[in-house]
Amino acid sequence: MKKNNTEITEELVRALPKTDLHCHLDGSLRVETLLELAHEQGVDLPADNVEELNNIIHAGSERNKSLAEYLKVFDYTLSVLQEAPALERVAFELAEDQWNDGVRLLEVRFSPVLNIEKGLTLAETIEATKAGLKRAEAKYGIKTGIIVCGIRSIGAQTSLTLAELAVAFKNRGVVGYDLAGQEENFPAKDHMEAFYLTLNNNLNLTIHAGETYGPESIHQAIHYCGAHRIGHGTRTREDGDLLNYINDHRIPLEMCITSNVQTGSVNSFETHPIRNYYDLGLRVTINTDNLLVSDTTITKEFLTAHKYYDFDLDDFKEMIIFGFKSAFLPYKEKRKLVKEVVEELAKF
Repeated sequence: MKKNNTEITEELVRALPKTDLHCHLDGSLRVETLLELAHEQGVDLPADNVEELNNIIHAGSERNKSLAEYLKVFDYTLSVLQEAPALERVAFELAEDQWNDGVRLLEVRFSPVLNIEKGLTLAETIEATKAGLKRAEAKYGIKTGIIVCGIRSIGAQTSLTLAELAVAFKNRGVVGYDLAGQEENFPAKDHMEAFYLTLNNNLNLTIHAGETYGPESIHQAIHYCGAHRIGHGTRTREDGDLLNYINDHRIPLEMCITSNVQTGSVNSFETHPIRNYYDLGLRVTINTDNLLVSDTTITKEFLTAHKYYDFDLDDFKEMIIFGFKSAFLPYKEKRKLVKEVVEELAKF
């Protein structure tokens, strides 16, 4: 195929209509908001100014090269997300920031069990987050949805409770259920009841798999647990037969390039498999994972993909369509949106 030689600039990429299907609420605060909420709530943080706090948070992602170290800084962000007004504010600001970066469809995920230390109910965490997202939808026109996350290490009963929560809010802001956290020693199949409940109630399912553990984790997520999408899936390449199955069945991979390097999921930007997966025809999507913790934006992720893997504008257009096609939306709504996006992309 002939290469599209259109110059890839930050302005061009930001203007493209995009999705972000893998974005954690508690990893995507504005650092200024984190400081303000901490002051309002009397929460102690390891630094009291933007620059120092940014350095501490980004150090937790850039230098340690492990998922466990990467996740430690969430203690800081979660410390200020235990009240409904804070959740609503952060959800609104996240959607606002994403819209300003060209995101038209945003799926926000979080685990409500981590936001109830001050007495919020699980349902109240959903209501507060939904209120913030709906406010952004009304102001900007961005489409949003919530994905409820179970946590592998917290236990199967908690995952079931969270799946029940997700089902209760189906069609009321929640678009899917997820299982996140450390893969090693915490297999997804231990949480089968949560997946049964999710699938039996016709709710969408995505599972973090193949991020820091081998392809058997991805195999389990798909064949044991029924995942419709895979979070990350960087290690799919270690099992060619599984890779072909994922390709043949158009199972989307929610790829987060910067985060994958920071957590040690891949050794370096140069060795990330996204280019290979795309060339093989896999439905790869580009996502942020955590705006604050990874110090990234969706525009930065696309520019990184161009810098390291030589993706051109035509490649970006196709991956953008992959994103919209992979969204947890009703078919009629998705079909209409994809048509609109295709027409808009044709102008670039």
